[in-house]
Amino acid sequence: MNFTPNFLKIPLIFFLPSLFFLACNDEKKSAETEKPKRPNIVFIMADDHAEQAISAYGHPLSQLAPTPNIDRIANNGARFINNFNTNSICGPSRAVILTGKFSHVNGFRMNGEVFDGSQPTLPKYLKKAGYQTAIVGKWHLHGLPQGFDYWHVLNDQGNYYNPEFIKDQDTTIIEGYTTDIITEMGIDWLSNRRDKDEPFFLMVHHKAPHRNWMPPIRHINTYDSIKFPLPETYFAKHEGQVASQEQLQTIYEDMYEGHDLKLTVSKGSDSLRHNPWTSDFERMNPEQRKAWNDAYRPKNDAFHEANLKGRDLARWKGQRYLRDYMGTVQAVDEGVGKILDYLEENDLTENTIIVYTTDQGFYLGEKGFFDKRFMYEESLAMPLLIQYPPVIEKGTKVDALTQNLDFAPTFLDFAGAEIPSDMQGKSLKPLLTPNSEISDEAFRDAVYYHYYDFPAFHMVKRHYGVRTERYKLIHFYDDIDTWELYDLQKDPAEVNNLYGDEEYAEIQERLHSKLDSLQQVYNVTEEEFRTTPEEKVEQAYRNFARLAGEDPDTYPEKKKTQVD
Repeated sequence: MNFTPNFLKIPLIFFLPSLFFLACNDEKKSAETEKPKRPNIVFIMADDHAEQAISAYGHPLSQLAPTPNIDRIANNGARFINNFNTNSICGPSRAVILTGKFSHVNGFRMNGEVFDGSQPTLPKYLKKAGYQTAIVGKWHLHGLPQGFDYWHVLNDQGNYYNPEFIKDQDTTIIEGYTTDIITEMGIDWLSNRRDKDEPFFLMVHHKAPHRNWMPPIRHINTYDSIKFPLPETYFAKHEGQVASQEQLQTIYEDMYEGHDLKLTVSKGSDSLRHNPWTSDFERMNPEQRKAWNDAYRPKNDAFHEANLKGRDLARWKGQRYLRDYMGTVQAVDEGVGKILDYLEENDLTENTIIVYTTDQGFYLGEKGFFDKRFMYEESLAMPLLIQYPPVIEKGTKVDALTQNLDFAPTFLDFAGAEIPSDMQGKSLKPLLTPNSEISDEAFRDAVYYHYYDFPAFHMVKRHYGVRTERYKLIHFYDDIDTWELYDLQKDPAEVNNLYGDEEYAEIQERLHSKLDSLQQVYNVTEEEFRTTPEEKVEQAYRNFARLAGEDPDTYPEKKKTQVD
């Protein structure tokens, strides 16, 4: 006898609504649990790292001193070809990155001023959006960081060996090499200090390769056998360039032979020549100093024996500078590699935006210069490399005119946060998204630049200007009134000032019009160009006070008289 349960005799149609409800409910739960994760952001910024010293950019100099780990970001993501800063000097560039606003709007136009940390900034917006925020390394904004859940930063400019770090108002000396310390701080925060269930924004800010280019002990001799190519403009005469004739940042004329070039007073001696900032070397422990002296003494003795003069001496100084500079860069590249390895080993790479950049460009002998400040290409251009596997295709090249002004809006855009209407930059996300409706050409047709730090160290005149894809117009003002115009396609080294050339009259007029329109768009008023004699003295006084390692507000009055 067969027996069939009664519930099996009920028509199937009566179960369908319940089955449909259960299926929909499961789909809803699945959708809730599989919402796209907001990307983490790791922002690695060096200080004064020139494009010429990153092998992903293909400069002949960098091919002799490659940066394989930094190149990993370029190979796995995007390389920006025309990325520029708005004001080529350390503190102001950092303020622009934090605020997404030009220097005259965020209030930090030059070193010596104080950044208003109470204003809205990128880390504050990201915190509001649910991100954990942290910064380790160089801060250099003359006040304690705000908007970060965690911070551990260098005291002021910082030193290469055994630097002072500030954390929770306390200043302590940490034994070791600055680049290595900052790298380990970043990895420590990633590993031990963050909430692993929430998205994060980590800024890793290196001191290197800022002046005075002190390599770690392991790289003091790395490039001794390499002869780096000096630029064709190394002995430039700066014809038609008044401001360039009056600067004080020429390698073979203005570098300090002790502090910058590590030259000693005589053969067999370890005592340095002109070395105004003694703490950079005196802070080394005995073991470090012995290793340093043992490495540099033979090289310096060979220099004394050679008794070089004239251009031979100038070329030697260029080589010493480049070898030390590239040695500091190698440590940065190694640090980037360690952070990339950590992210890969902990399955964080897929959902993390990784950025490598610097605070501005830098001269590696072009026009004979070191440092930055000028609106010429080597100082104006900033390397920018970004990887984010879900969105950015490997090997992407971005030709659009972009600026550090765009960083904050970009990160907010990727984080799904609202971009404040008063930010003056633009999100780079469309440039990084395949099949975007915005092309490189349509993104921006010109960039605006304004440098204020005069009178100050290196004595580069105040100036502002506009750069398009092909042309550049610059106005140097304050105690001079001169214009410069360059055709970057025909004259990439910017040695031929075309201002006033009849052949370029129409282009010159068009650039003036573009400059005027950008100043209106960015709310540049006449106040930006007014300086009284009293203001000049005060600015010079505050700059030289800081360079002497003194607080500008308590610097002796007699020093102010000397500046006057």
